[in-house]
Amino acid sequence: MVKILILANNDVGLYKFRKELIKELVKENEVHISLPNGDFIPKLKELGCKFIDTPISRRGTNPITDLKLLINYRRIIKNIKPDLVLTYTIKPNVYGGLACRMSDVPCIANITGLGTAVENGGILQKVTLFLYKVSLKKAKCVFFQNKENEEFIIKKKIINGNHRIIPGSGVNLDYYSLLDYPSDETINFLFIARVMKEKGIDQYLEAADYIKAKYPNTVFHILGFCEGAYEDKLKEMQAKDIIKYHGMQSDVRGFHKISSCTIHPTYYPEGMSNVLLESAASGRPVITTDRAGCREIVDDEINGYVVEPKNSQDLIEKIEKFLELDHESKKQMGLAGRKKVEKEFDRNLVVNAYVEEAEKALR
Repeated sequence: MVKILILANNDVGLYKFRKELIKELVKENEVHISLPNGDFIPKLKELGCKFIDTPISRRGTNPITDLKLLINYRRIIKNIKPDLVLTYTIKPNVYGGLACRMSDVPCIANITGLGTAVENGGILQKVTLFLYKVSLKKAKCVFFQNKENEEFIIKKKIINGNHRIIPGSGVNLDYYSLLDYPSDETINFLFIARVMKEKGIDQYLEAADYIKAKYPNTVFHILGFCEGAYEDKLKEMQAKDIIKYHGMQSDVRGFHKISSCTIHPTYYPEGMSNVLLESAASGRPVITTDRAGCREIVDDEINGYVVEPKNSQDLIEKIEKFLELDHESKKQMGLAGRKKVEKEFDRNLVVNAYVEEAEKALR
């Protein structure tokens, strides 16, 4: 039986966005997963995976910690002797890719976004790109989630082998089914993301403050883990009835039911926004920024609106434009989003791409 090893940095993302692929892989292969322990590990085991607890400092830059991760990956590969390794996110891509190259094991990497280290330039960008170049040199395939990331990596001559674009993680169109569009009696907006600066929370809060005062029938919801810097701000705005903060939610579909529109004003370097894919799949219009990983999901004025990153005024104007639409136009905008994801972002497209590249790599 073929052994496949998956290297990832967290259990939530692996289960939510890769479970359909894992279900396909475990049919005829022995699948091992290496990542930190978490609440979704039992669910991944139920799928048929063999779990290896592997600590990862996701955002840390300590070279000693990263060296330990590389050594850990080498030991895991030596023990399991996989026929193929799949890697996701920066550290598994870099240190997993290095371990595979050192162990002469075929590897397929997925660039799920270039991250702030590359985005911000400087010495950290140079180091990260160098590590990518060394680690991905022998990769059997490198998947990109958007054209901009692919062009950047090619331009920098980081890879020269097989590569292709996939539609992000895709979206499960059965799990995120088309929902009835709500009435206009109350207009509910959703912000679904980690509450942090780069996700555009400042712009969302500024827009909420202005719009709520002008349009009393609007409600601005926030779903996601809140970073310490924003705790007091959210409490203050909730007390004034400007926003409703719901904390981290494991299942957002109930919120999509009442939602009129999802607002995702991020300027974080996304691969492909799952928030937008899931919202559009549910038949909800979306307002998001003109950024790679976001703009691909929105046909401006067809299934939503595109705004300039970090521009609160532009966001306010697009929200007002949306509010001025009649109910049927809002509903049609949501239906256009559903059609778009059915055509371009079905998760089965991603699963098929992986199966195809895995078969090539194992020949």
